[in-house]
Amino acid sequence: MKPSVSLLAAAGMLTLAVTLPAVVSAQQAATAAATPAADGKALATAMIKSSFRGQGQAVVGWLDQDLAQSACSSEKPPAGEIAKKIEAEALTSVRWPEGNRFIGDWKKGERIAQSGRGLTWSDKPGAEGGGGCYNCHQISKEEISFGNIGPSLYNYGKLRGVTDAAAPAAEAIVKYTWTKLWNAKAYNACSEMPRIGHKGILTMQQLQDVMALLLDPASPVNK
Repeated sequence: MKPSVSLLAAAGMLTLAVTLPAVVSAQQAATAAATPAADGKALATAMIKSSFRGQGQAVVGWLDQDLAQSACSSEKPPAGEIAKKIEAEALTSVRWPEGNRFIGDWKKGERIAQSGRGLTWSDKPGAEGGGGCYNCHQISKEEISFGNIGPSLYNYGKLRGVTDAAAPAAEAIVKYTWTKLWNAKAYNACSEMPRIGHKGILTMQQLQDVMALLLDPASPVNK
């Protein structure tokens, strides 16, 4: 039985304590083959948890899956009613910035987008990290190294007609963008985008700065 991808990904954030054998024994393979899927998942989870230890802020509890993680790491996509529940719960998790001040400093936002630091066992708990946004997206034309798992965000605000993010005409796209950054599963139950606000990857102020990078007409993203 092969552990789920999400479990392995989460395990990668922890400190290795026990080295797993490279080859599964014939007895283990036979046991896994005869194990029902539900029991097999529990067996895989227990095996991974027993093989890692928490250190610093990286705790073994990070391997515990919520509904979205469990449903979206299964062999089949979640059923319609489950997907709707995940999206509804994600939408209710969104916190709005105080005074509806969505836009910060795009220059700081660029630095946040460039940085992938944070949330590892060696980082000080509570220390501000980065968003790692360029790992998945093209954002500014000045940066030539970027991933393509996610869509290009170049001209994000310009293409959506945002000339003043504080104007009533921009309210819908501004709130959509904030929600997407806070918890992308509000719009797509199995979105691969990290739940940046919901999971505390970035602070409220950092999110405002990333919003400015995407929506401020003065940002190089919109030139």
